[in-house]
Amino acid sequence: MPLTLASLVQHSALKLSVRAGEGRLDTPVRWAHVSELADPVPYMEGGELLLITAMKLDADDPEEMRRYVRRLAAAGVVGIGFAVGVNYEAVPEALVAAAQAEDMPLLEVPRRTPFLAISKAVSAALAADQYRAVTAGFEAQRELTRAALSAEGPAELLARLAAHVQGWAALYDASGTVVAAAPEWAARRAARLTADVERLRERPAPASAVVGGAEDRVELQSLGTGRRARGALAVGTEAPLGTAERYAVHSAVALLTLTTERSRSLHDAETRLGSAVLRMLLAGEAEHARSVAGDLYGALLEAPFRLVIAEPALSGTAQPEGLAVLTDAVEAAAGRNGEALLVVPEQGRLVILAADGGAAVQAVADHAEALESRRGRDATGPEPDELVVGLSAPAGPATAAVAFKQADQALAVARRRGRPLVEHEDLAAGSVLPLLADDAVRAFAEGTLRALREHDATGRGDLVASLQAWLSRHGQWDAAAADLGVHRHTLRYRMRRVEEILGRSLDDPDVRMELWLALKATAPPA
Repeated sequence: MPLTLASLVQHSALKLSVRAGEGRLDTPVRWAHVSELADPVPYMEGGELLLITAMKLDADDPEEMRRYVRRLAAAGVVGIGFAVGVNYEAVPEALVAAAQAEDMPLLEVPRRTPFLAISKAVSAALAADQYRAVTAGFEAQRELTRAALSAEGPAELLARLAAHVQGWAALYDASGTVVAAAPEWAARRAARLTADVERLRERPAPASAVVGGAEDRVELQSLGTGRRARGALAVGTEAPLGTAERYAVHSAVALLTLTTERSRSLHDAETRLGSAVLRMLLAGEAEHARSVAGDLYGALLEAPFRLVIAEPALSGTAQPEGLAVLTDAVEAAAGRNGEALLVVPEQGRLVILAADGGAAVQAVADHAEALESRRGRDATGPEPDELVVGLSAPAGPATAAVAFKQADQALAVARRRGRPLVEHEDLAAGSVLPLLADDAVRAFAEGTLRALREHDATGRGDLVASLQAWLSRHGQWDAAAADLGVHRHTLRYRMRRVEEILGRSLDDPDVRMELWLALKATAPPA
C-alpha cells in the first residue's frame, strides 16, 4: 500500500489534525519537503507534502493565501503541513479558507512535532513500501520462472503474469500474430493491437510502447536481443503499473526473451540439419535424406511437398529484410498448424520445403499478394524489402531435384515479368509465348532476323513473310505459296536465299524452331 496523507494523520506519534481537504486524504505522498519560500513551486516535482511555518508569508492576507495555495495545487503538491506555535499560534483562517477553496489537504502540525519527525515517517513508509514492492517483485519472478519451466511454458507464464498485474497479458510471435493470451478473452483484445505491434517490431530491440485508450492501458515490450524483434509481450491494466507489477513485467520479458533466444539457437541447429537434408534430396539421395530427417523433417517427406525459392526483388540488396519477414511468416504459419517446415538460407536467397496445400505455402501466397497489392498502389517500382518468389509443382523426395529446377525457373520468370510470385504450374498450363517478352530474347530474335530484314528493305523480295508462311505451314510448299499468292518455285527460291543469307539449313529442326521463336518474339502485338 502506498503512503497517503491519511496514513500520516493516523500515525499516533505525529499528532496531526486535518483543517481542510478531508476528502482527499487518500492521495499518495511521494515526499515531505520543508520550504519557507514565498514561491517554492520551481523546486517541486509533484506529489509532495509541503511543510511550512509561514516565516516569509503573510498568512493572514486572504488574497496572498489564495495565490499561494493555487500555485501549489497547480504544481501537484498534495498537501500542506502548517506548524503552529512558531510564527502563528494557530493555523491562520485565511490559509484555511484558501485550502478549502482549492480542496487542498491542510494538516495542523503541533509544536511538539518537529518537521524532521514527519520527514522520517514519510521516508520510513516509502522505504517499507519499496521493500514490499521489491519482495513482491522477487516472488513474482520466482513464480514466473517456475511457470516458464512448466509443461505449459509461455501460456502458464502469461496466466501468472495476468494475475499478478490484475489485468491481462498476450504473447505475439515474430509475424505479429497472437499465439497465447491470459485470460482467454484477452486474445480478442490483443488481436486489435497488431498494427501497434507491427510498428514496435520495426524498431530495433529492445523497444517498448504504451497504447490503449478508455478501455485499458497497454504496455508493449519487444522480445529478443538482435536487431529484429522475435516477438512481443502486451500487458493490459486499468492503471499504470506499480513497482511490484513492473518487476513482474520485466521478469516476464527476460524469461520470454531467454526462451525465444534458446528457441533461436535450436532453430539454427535445425536449419543446419535441414540444409543437409535438402542437399541430399537435390543429389538424388532420397533414402539418406529420410534417415537424416528423422522425426524433425520425416513427416514432411512422407507427403507431397512444394519447393519455394525467394530472393530480393532488387539484386544486390545488402540486408534482405524481406527474406526475414517471409521466414517469420512461414515459420509462424507452420507452427500454428503443427506443420513440419524446412527453411534454408542460401547465398542471398531462401529455399523453403513445405507441405503441399499447407499453411506455410499459403503464407507465401499471402505475402506475395500483399506485395502485389502494395505495388499496385505505388507504381514507383519494388522496394528494398520486396521479393520475387518461384513455386514448384507438388513433388516427393524422388523428384526434389526436378521441383527445385521448377521453382528456379518460375523465379526467373517472376523476375522478368516483375511479379512477386510465379507458380511453375501456371507456366506448364499456359503458353511459352509470354516467356519471349524478355529483352535478351528480343535482342537475340532481332539479331537473328536482321540480315533478312535488311535484304527485304532493298525491295528484292519478301523473305521474312515467306519464311513465316513456310514455317506456319510446316514446310508444305503448295499451302505456303497459296497463302503468299506466289508460285511454289518462287517460294523455293526465296527459302534458298534465306539459307544463303543466314548460312544455316532449314532442314535442321533446331534452326526452324529458333527462326519461328524469333518471328514470334519480334511480331507486333495483336
